[in-house]
Amino acid sequence: MQKTTTFLMFVGDNFGKAEEAIQFYTSLFPNSEIKKIDYFKEGEPGGKEGAVKHATFTIDKQEYMAIDSLGHDFTFTPSVSIYVHCDNEDEINNLYSELLDGGKAMMPIGDYGFSKKFAWLADKYGLSWQLNFGTLSF
Repeated sequence: MQKTTTFLMFVGDNFGKAEEAIQFYTSLFPNSEIKKIDYFKEGEPGGKEGAVKHATFTIDKQEYMAIDSLGHDFTFTPSVSIYVHCDNEDEINNLYSELLDGGKAMMPIGDYGFSKKFAWLADKYGLSWQLNFGTLSF
């Protein structure tokens, strides 16, 4: 069992989109799967019927958790990102294109000196991703 797990909370405008996001993320990476999703039942406190009460999934064998949560006025922030080491240019180009669809580029894919091919973006759910192909030099 891994020691730490990233926990994603879908709130505000993203409430009710946890399952959609999980399906999207697991479709982008090999060795990814939805392990379990529990849903809120009608009248169950803390949620809305059909929303994700708790989910576990993997992205390339790395475990994550997610929930839909009511009553919070915060969202994802770019100060925390999922960082992806890409194996080749096709991978970074494809991930950038898929994750950027409906999202926002903070650093469009390019050469930034510290990396020959790097990108930083927020996907359509507001989750921040940093993608890198090649060696970093800081």
